[in-house]
Amino acid sequence: MKQDELFLLGKIVRTFGSKGELVFQVDTEILSRIIKLESVFLKINENLIPFFIELIQPRPKNQALVKLMDIDTSEDASPLAGCEIYIPHAILPKQKGTKLYSQDIAGYSVRDANRGNTGIVSKIIEMPQQFLLAIEFNGKEILVPIVDEIVKSIDHKTKTIYMEAPEGLIELYL
Repeated sequence: MKQDELFLLGKIVRTFGSKGELVFQVDTEILSRIIKLESVFLKINENLIPFFIELIQPRPKNQALVKLMDIDTSEDASPLAGCEIYIPHAILPKQKGTKLYSQDIAGYSVRDANRGNTGIVSKIIEMPQQFLLAIEFNGKEILVPIVDEIVKSIDHKTKTIYMEAPEGLIELYL
C-alpha cells in the first residue's frame, strides 16, 4: 500500500510492560470509532509494514494500549517506539457535516461568506476547549474555531471549506 492511500492515525510513544505492549498516541476524534481495528501499518525505515492487532484498549490522554501479533517482549517492541501509525482511508469512519480529520484538510481553500477567499488550511490545532482551523493568508496565520456556527460546510470534491466568520475575527489577524 502506498502512503497516499493511508491516513496518519498517530504515533507509538513508548512500550508498556514486558509482553510487547505499545502505547499509541492517536487523534481523539478517531480513537473511539476504531476500537475494533484489526491491523495497522507502521512506518519503519521509510517502509510501511503491516501489523495485526491482538488487543486495543483506550486510555486517557488520547492514548491506546495496543498488543500487536508477533511482538511478544519489550525487546521486540522497543524498536517500534516513535514509529508513525497509518490506516487505510477506506476504513475511516465517514465524515458527517463539518467533522474534519486534521491530515485530510491541509491544503483546502477557505471561503468566507463576507470576505470571499480567506486562504489555505495549514493544519488543525487541538486546544482543550475546542479545535481551531489554522489558515495561511498572505504570510499570516488566521485561527478560526471549528464550530457549526462558523464552519458552514465542506466540499471534499473541490477541497473547499465554506465559513461565516463573526465580524472582526479575520481582521484581528491581518
